[in-house]
Amino acid sequence: MNAVTPADVSTEVRDMALSARVAARKLVASASDARNQALYAAAAFLDERREVLREANAMDMRRASEADLDSALLDRLELTDDRIDAMLEGLRQVAGLPDPVGEIRDMRARPSGIRVGKMRVPLGVIGIIYESRPNVTADAASLCIKSGNAAILRGGSEALHSNAVIAAAMSDGLLSAGLDAASVQLVQTRDRAAVGALLGLEGLIDVVIPRGGKSLVERISKEARVPVIKHLDGVCHVYVDATADAEMALAIAINAKTHRYGTCNTMETLLVHQNEAASLLPRLAEAYASASVELRGCERTLALLPDATAASEDDWVTEYLGPILSIRVVDDIDAAMEHIARYGSGHTEAIVTSDYLRSQRFLREVDSASVMVNASTRFADGFEYGLGAEIGISTDKLHARGPVGLEGLTSEKFVVLGEGQIRR
Repeated sequence: MNAVTPADVSTEVRDMALSARVAARKLVASASDARNQALYAAAAFLDERREVLREANAMDMRRASEADLDSALLDRLELTDDRIDAMLEGLRQVAGLPDPVGEIRDMRARPSGIRVGKMRVPLGVIGIIYESRPNVTADAASLCIKSGNAAILRGGSEALHSNAVIAAAMSDGLLSAGLDAASVQLVQTRDRAAVGALLGLEGLIDVVIPRGGKSLVERISKEARVPVIKHLDGVCHVYVDATADAEMALAIAINAKTHRYGTCNTMETLLVHQNEAASLLPRLAEAYASASVELRGCERTLALLPDATAASEDDWVTEYLGPILSIRVVDDIDAAMEHIARYGSGHTEAIVTSDYLRSQRFLREVDSASVMVNASTRFADGFEYGLGAEIGISTDKLHARGPVGLEGLTSEKFVVLGEGQIRR
């Protein structure tokens, strides 16, 4: 048997893109009810195949363990019953959302008699490249179907069996609704040449969305010949203000760090007002110790928590994705916002305060994709925002920012309605 070559992989991926462009034209012309039916059917198929999915995921978990993947990646890979339930609920929730495709806004009459407005339209063919989390297969596929886009999915090799089961349910859902199964395609090869092939399909792929570690996103940003919607790091902050309710601050700071470690919306740096540090930090340290969280702090933090490790300059810019937390005691809200501006990644920041004016300053002046008042950073998520699911989180400022849901997967075009007018 002849070995598969990079040229073979490139041809396969190109053929997928060609069929995806045909499917995308059909999908944008389809009725919203048909796309919704496809999603409800896919959820039903996936629910029926729950045991098959669990077995596939167990195979992936065994292979990942044998490959010595770290605990954060294993956590992302695992599909528990609760995560499967959440995936199914995400599909149904997306189906129940208003359809953005074809929506016309800002229709205005001009002196010439024409009426000018904007219509929301799909982006076309979207390539999604992601690691570890099999639920991304369902999230990405559902959002693309609902928004009239065809999707080519390239998941991580560690989740290949799980992704295949989920993608098959999506394809069967499309077929049951009379839609083209090529609207959602999974690249089922572990060959890394597939990623390079996708990134070079200028004119066939309209946008690429990476979800994964920093090295993956950096590679895609560097090599892609098509537009990219991305975020590199999730260096998220919680600032506890001088006026914060102590119990609220404790609950938010503990949840933001320990709810899950391997997610981009997990807090990596805690900033505490100097007036609150002496009373709050020892209580937090006790809670973090029970969760085996390693603490790294500034000099003022170390004076209060002698068991903590001195934080280096690199710690302030590190997305740990694990049980490590950086802590800095700051003079005031201005120092907190200065720290975020210098070291933050533009993902998610939260303030805990009872001062309305300070909360409004924080909302206005902190330049991140999600900015929160008195809430855990873990809420920076498409499902929690009511988007049904998200295809990724963007820290870019153009086109889409924050959790990318249906609207982020569409663009707008001008539409003009006339009655025979000609320009004079």
